[in-house]
This record gives sequence, C-alpha cells and structure tokens, in this order.
Amino acid sequence: MPRYDFRCRECGDTFELSRPMAESGDPAACPQGHGDTVRLLSTVAVGGLAPAPASNGGGGCCGGGCCG
Repeated sequence: MPRYDFRCRECGDTFELSRPMAESGDPAACPQGHGDTVRLLSTVAVGGLAPAPASNGGGGCCGGGCCG
C-alpha cells in the first residue's frame, strides 16, 4: 500500500499515512488532531544494481546505425 506524506498547517508537524491510491486525495487529520493538512509531493527512489547494457559495437551520437 502506498505511503503519503502530509504536513499540518497549524502545528507544522509532518506525518506519513499508508492508504490505497483511490484515497490518496482524501483529507487527513494530523496526529495532534488538527484538520488543516496538505499532502506533500513525494519522490520515489529506486535503487539496486543492474548490469551495464551491452554495447552493440556501433558508434556515433546515438549508438550507431541511425545517424546516416
């Protein structure tokens, strides 16, 4: 289930809620009981190790073949 970050406009507290995507825009009450909150824009970090793509031996600006 996705997690969404919110910030309370009254006390400035930042908190996180897990909820279905269908409820992502629903209002959220701050843990202190305040109702004036705003959802923050979250970024997603994807990590891991993947092998480098194999070279096809081409050259040029785009890897070969398509640049005349």
